[in-house]
Amino acid sequence: MTKENLRLIDANLNRLREGIRVVEDIFRYIFNDKTTASRLKTIRHLARIENYQELLESRDIKNDVLKSSTSSEQTRENLTSILIANFKRAQESARVLEEFGKLLSLKDSENFKYIRYELYDIEKSITLLKI
Repeated sequence: MTKENLRLIDANLNRLREGIRVVEDIFRYIFNDKTTASRLKTIRHLARIENYQELLESRDIKNDVLKSSTSSEQTRENLTSILIANFKRAQESARVLEEFGKLLSLKDSENFKYIRYELYDIEKSITLLKI
């Protein structure tokens, strides 16, 4: 596994967990929805791989060519826009991890595929509530 691949995996693991955490906290603290918050917490805890030290060593924030926020990332209109942005962030990262997980193991790849589909399912169930 190259340092560049590990860097990409590290960034997407962070993005995935961060996106899930934002959504989880909304369900926990704003909606007081223990069931959905617990489901998201479980999914977030599945978002890991064994190479923690290698991932940390590959991290290179100083040379991230897109670390500056875009105007769309700096603007949120309401709670729904926060939920949507963070669901999408997490789903997209899970997809990247599913693909690059294939370089690590089929088990890792399938784990991230499972996470992605769980996020799709939770997203659909809350949008039906018309939040």
